[in-house]
Amino acid sequence: MRRKKEFRLTLFKLTIAFVGAVGFAYAAAAAESQALLNVSYDPTRELWRELNSAFIPQYAAKTGVDLIIKMSHGGSGSQARSVVDGLEADVVTIAIPSDTDAIVKAGLIDANWRERLPNNGSAYNSTIVFVVRKDNPKSIKDWPDLVKPGVEIITPNPKTSGNGQLSLWAAWGSVTQRGGSDADAAKFVTQLYEQVPVLDAGARGSTTTFVQKQIGDVHLTWENEAHLEVKESGGEVEIVYPPISILADPPLAWVDANVKRHGTEAAAKAYLKFLYTPQGQEIIGKHFYRPINPAILQKFAGTLPPIELFPITVLAKDWSAAKDRFFGEGKIFDTIYKPK
Repeated sequence: MRRKKEFRLTLFKLTIAFVGAVGFAYAAAAAESQALLNVSYDPTRELWRELNSAFIPQYAAKTGVDLIIKMSHGGSGSQARSVVDGLEADVVTIAIPSDTDAIVKAGLIDANWRERLPNNGSAYNSTIVFVVRKDNPKSIKDWPDLVKPGVEIITPNPKTSGNGQLSLWAAWGSVTQRGGSDADAAKFVTQLYEQVPVLDAGARGSTTTFVQKQIGDVHLTWENEAHLEVKESGGEVEIVYPPISILADPPLAWVDANVKRHGTEAAAKAYLKFLYTPQGQEIIGKHFYRPINPAILQKFAGTLPPIELFPITVLAKDWSAAKDRFFGEGKIFDTIYKPK
């Protein structure tokens, strides 16, 4: 009888120990899983899909942490407003530095965000190019060709889209950087928007309008998006590089207030730093963004040809000043664009 009691007690202790071990294993598994939300701009879906696939296993191997990376895409300005309004982004990888600055003003990102990563917080450059119909029937080769009679232009709304803002700045600078006055630039850009039949909210929406809905003769878009359009259209559209365009440097930043609250600061920093590694830079070039690593950029010279690119500082003090000058309430865009 005594032996039976001892056996039952031993069995009970072993059961408790087993249950405890299982519970600890489940807790450990939960602790080793972590989610990040990357709030990005419209045409970066394909880029981040491959970057995420490359980064997640490397981070797990180094830290034992299983990352789940969730993405949010949309017009750059709209995305910034969403984060300010409460979208719980761990990192923001939007199109225009002034949109990141809007999140800084809301107290969510430290003011020194440009100093925390190489190249002022940007891991690649891009620009605005033209996409035209097959064989370029309207003979569009340079900015002045856009306003020839009968040419319909597709570009997204600069009030919501980084692509839209860059397109206007590129058009304006194409005049002033070649000797024209601000008055000349205003006249040109006013005519340009008179020939825009629809303003989509973001870059990908404009791609759909141009390629799938077959609206317009020329699409002003990101260089990477232009290459995607050519591929997805089966060669029914083609890229035209104007002689001059704007230099874009889409910024990267972790959202300090959110990563501290979520406990994701280490993962967020490692995630963004991955873009500067040779592997990250190779993936960037593969998706038709211009790597900041000169040696890797050279590898993609065949698909990313040299082009004269002017900085935003030729139009204003910085990105935020340019956004206010051109897109502030009642400012330049509001005076030149008349909704149809």
